[in-house]
Amino acid sequence: MAAPGSSLLLLFLLLAAASSAAEANPITPGFPPLQLHALRHRRSTAKSSGGRYAVSAAVVTAAAAKPFTAHYFPQELDHFTFKPNSSAVFYQKYLVNDTFWRRSSGPIFVYTGNEGDIEWFATNTGFMFDIAPKFGALLVFIEHRFYGESKPFGNDSNSSVEKLGYLTSTQALADYAILITSLKQNLSVVASPVVVFGGSYGGMLASWFRLKYPHVAIGALASSAPILQFDYITPWSSFYDAVSQDYKSESVNCFSVIKAAWDLIDERGSTDAGLLQLSKTFRACKTVKSVYSFRNWLWTAFVYTAMVDYPTPANFLMNLPAYPIKEMCKIIDGFPTGADIVDKAFAAASLYYNYTGDQTCFELEDGSDPHGLNGWGWQACTEMVMPMTRSNESMFPPFTFTYEEKSDDCFQNYGVRPRPNWITTEYGGNKIDLVLKRFGSNIIFSNGMRDPWSRGGVLKNISSSIIAIVTEKGAHHLDFRSATKDDPGWVVEQRRQEVEIIKGWIDQYNEDIMSK
Repeated sequence: MAAPGSSLLLLFLLLAAASSAAEANPITPGFPPLQLHALRHRRSTAKSSGGRYAVSAAVVTAAAAKPFTAHYFPQELDHFTFKPNSSAVFYQKYLVNDTFWRRSSGPIFVYTGNEGDIEWFATNTGFMFDIAPKFGALLVFIEHRFYGESKPFGNDSNSSVEKLGYLTSTQALADYAILITSLKQNLSVVASPVVVFGGSYGGMLASWFRLKYPHVAIGALASSAPILQFDYITPWSSFYDAVSQDYKSESVNCFSVIKAAWDLIDERGSTDAGLLQLSKTFRACKTVKSVYSFRNWLWTAFVYTAMVDYPTPANFLMNLPAYPIKEMCKIIDGFPTGADIVDKAFAAASLYYNYTGDQTCFELEDGSDPHGLNGWGWQACTEMVMPMTRSNESMFPPFTFTYEEKSDDCFQNYGVRPRPNWITTEYGGNKIDLVLKRFGSNIIFSNGMRDPWSRGGVLKNISSSIIAIVTEKGAHHLDFRSATKDDPGWVVEQRRQEVEIIKGWIDQYNEDIMSK
């Protein structure tokens, strides 16, 4: 779960606030787009037009280069009103892999796209490709409206409130339901069972899809899905407390150095001469104009590394080694006694941005958005309002959140005010255990406790078929990554459990069909 000109997860004027409005730190679920220059992957794809169901663009990629073909579905703009422009059509991108599909009996596994390019998510969801042969599954990855190439108004999609008003989670879920239903009809596999998968914001969507469209999907695997990060359900300080605990668990000194760095940066960045000196310390490609750029650069590195503290090397957000927090703290702890605190913090954060060692300087004020994530600012200012504070125990500067200030900030930026209780009204969340044990079934909520988003997730079983799989050392949707020979046993076991549960859903569905 990015923010323009800010940090994590998108131009996100959301959650992570800073000690002043100028410092506002957007951190929301899904995938972090703070310093998006780090996420270098953006491809344009040729579109073709055609019939109602599958507008193919297989020519886009060679099978050897990517394990999927791209297609475009003519999707209606507005599923919930009957105004003249409601039936206007935009082309929604989706990816298909049928390598292992057994058309006669195989299920359809669908990834419910997050806030970004669908190819990015498909490339980082190797788990679905790994298990497809076992199930004979058709794999489908659907891009979220207003992200990637699925922009109803092209490059002008984010240009006005009138256009952005069509960017909601409910519209996205309806998109998925219509596309899945139409695809099954087009392929003449109407009876094939569908299981939806999603990670982070996509995991939230997957769980909500199962609750809202149980006739379309027989089950959902929701990984790192903070569906309880709303209202007063989860303590507001939990996200940053969790990040801080990740570092403190590796080294108290590491935690203390990072905690002390913020005030020193503010002090040194209060003059032009100080900004120049900090620019040299941070190896900036050009002189940095705002002290908040240094803070955001460090902030992004430390928060995102906590999210992706994977037990094996990975390149989801950046190229990182196994257990990158441990490696960051080794860097800090390796400095001689009396070394400068800001130098230590910079060196540790550099592991996030330059583990490969190929960066000669850093673009600290680069506001590029290579994954097309900047629609999240709108979502965070309308329905995806996840309150976050920072306690005195955190390694980040203390911060308090109020709905009033959030509302004023959003009104200033978009001319609209948030509906902070809408998500829990639409999908539930309060007393979720009491509600879902009587209503709902076939959902896996998986969380790794190294991931700060886990605190807003479902961490206990709700019923015999709504299962929580929690790993102490897991990170942000680690279970969705491709299996490797170096995976620890607990990751292997987690994935085994998920496969076994999904197999049970499909077997039960097939038994029910056969008994009719």
